[in-house]
This record gives sequence, C-alpha cells and structure tokens, in this order.
Amino acid sequence: MSTEALEKMLAKGMDNALLRFGLGKGYLDAGDAARAADHLRHCVTFDPAYSAAWKLLGKALQAAGDTEGARHAWQSGLTAAQAKGDKQAEKEMTVFLRKLDKNASA
Repeated sequence: MSTEALEKMLAKGMDNALLRFGLGKGYLDAGDAARAADHLRHCVTFDPAYSAAWKLLGKALQAAGDTEGARHAWQSGLTAAQAKGDKQAEKEMTVFLRKLDKNASA
C-alpha cells in the first residue's frame, strides 16, 4: 500500500502500530528518513515490544544522521527482541550496534 493511502487512513483517525510501521517503512524506502523516524517513534509508542519497528527506527535515525538516536533505538529493540525471543531481530540489531561502535572508534 502506498504512503499516500496510509496517510489517508491516518487522517481518518485509524492510528495504530501497524499503520505507523507501514508509513515508516514507506518513507524510509522513499528516502525520507526524518519522516520515517517520526512515524516509527509513534509505532513503538503504541507497541514498545515491536522489535522490527525498533530496528527500522534505528535505520531511519542513522540515515537522518542521528547516530546516538539510532544506538538508543537499537538498544531498546534488543531488549524488546530478547523479551519476545525474536532471535533474528536480536542478531541484526547486535550487528548494527557493533558497526556503530566500530565506526565510533575509527
């Protein structure tokens, strides 16, 4: 579904984690990291256990140049993934955090 269609749903008051995740992913894919991060922040507010949203929020923040924000998002996502037993998301965010640490020390 297009971001335009999702925005229309949001405008009608259909606000939830899944809708915000879709908007965040759509805007990130379109290269609008700041707008993506805004929607993904709303998403994790609705569902703090949504590890995939934390992962994408970190990517959006990193793309927007907010390295510390990305680190915080991935750390929160790691906690959420571990609590849910989401091993794949846990592995991915661990790698993302290691890369941030490696780049920070370089």
